[in-house]
Amino acid sequence: MLLTVCAVNFALSAQTLDVDKQLAYCAHQVNRALKLLQRADGTYDYTMEPRNILAGDKQQGWNCRKATPDEWCSGFWPGILWMDYAATSDENIRRQAEGYTQSLEYLAHRPAYDHDLGFLVFCSFGKGYEQNHDNGYKQTILDTADTLATLFNPKVGTLLSWPREVKPRHWPHNTIMDNMINLEMLLWAAKNGGNPLLRDIAIMHATTTMKHHFRPDGSCYHVAVYDTISGDFIKGVTHQGYSDNSMWSRGQSWAIYGYTMMYRYTHDRVFLDFAQKVTDIYLKRLHETNDDLIPRWDMDDPDPQAAKDASTACVVASALLDLSRYVGGDKGEEYRQFAITSLAQLSTPRYQSGKRNVSFLMHSTGNHPAGGEIDASIIYADYYYLEALLKLKHNL
Repeated sequence: MLLTVCAVNFALSAQTLDVDKQLAYCAHQVNRALKLLQRADGTYDYTMEPRNILAGDKQQGWNCRKATPDEWCSGFWPGILWMDYAATSDENIRRQAEGYTQSLEYLAHRPAYDHDLGFLVFCSFGKGYEQNHDNGYKQTILDTADTLATLFNPKVGTLLSWPREVKPRHWPHNTIMDNMINLEMLLWAAKNGGNPLLRDIAIMHATTTMKHHFRPDGSCYHVAVYDTISGDFIKGVTHQGYSDNSMWSRGQSWAIYGYTMMYRYTHDRVFLDFAQKVTDIYLKRLHETNDDLIPRWDMDDPDPQAAKDASTACVVASALLDLSRYVGGDKGEEYRQFAITSLAQLSTPRYQSGKRNVSFLMHSTGNHPAGGEIDASIIYADYYYLEALLKLKHNL
């Protein structure tokens, strides 16, 4: 039984999760954040998107970054606003969602900086389109999907992730696990009037990644490096994990979310089976290395006080609420209960920011090896936390 990873007291905590209460908490935090983001004249600088609140910060508001092509997190705040609007029908939230989303529209009309266009545009315009069905939003997604597709290397069979890392790291063609999430924009576009070849690119990327990006037990490398001439896989390495052979927790969560999403769009049993494989090794390692269901930033960090990564737990919870329905039966129910219990733990004072700051959650880790965003509130943790709560609310 998968829930043996939880222990009885963790399983019981699922009974205490009040989804409506947590959605109301998120709405309260969003309104607090907007008040602090508002300028003296009552307007907003929509080009400055929330990114983090660091552990040592004295202010309660978000640290914001300019919505530039290299700021990969800019789509999450607009997405949060759209999801909050879906939950509350608050027209002020809708107006601010429109403003922050529009600041990213230019990305559809410039060459791809890297693979993060899915995070940037589908997490913002995609969530917006779910609410407004605006043809302009749809066209922005379709145009951006075409731009993302320019990074595809047919010889290798994947999208290039970081063009800027090719020369300095001697990575002829690098693909990172995070890139699995960007495939959704390609699949959605192909299904909604875009080039049907976008679906083929997404499937080939996921298939190639499945073949080379994982160890036999189902744990993943952060980066897979390929030869651009032969297309051969050269090596698997890390960039943000503890070591090349460690399980970087958030990377594994991208795999769980990504292959679950691939099955949703393709109904290919190969992707469903693989989603379960990458999930089961995550659950096994979580049981071996953690005191609750919120993982360390890397499962192989030997420090018993290693920083947690709440964002990983949020991504996994959102993914498993989907995967549980696809798998069905006892195993599907176990995945569902694991997700609910994880959300219950995230909804306790140990992890919620409460009055400390305006984010939803504390204790996420960004780039640990670089010393970046350790034990912080990070915008993508809040995004996937809210997404998971809404899925649970609506039985999606």
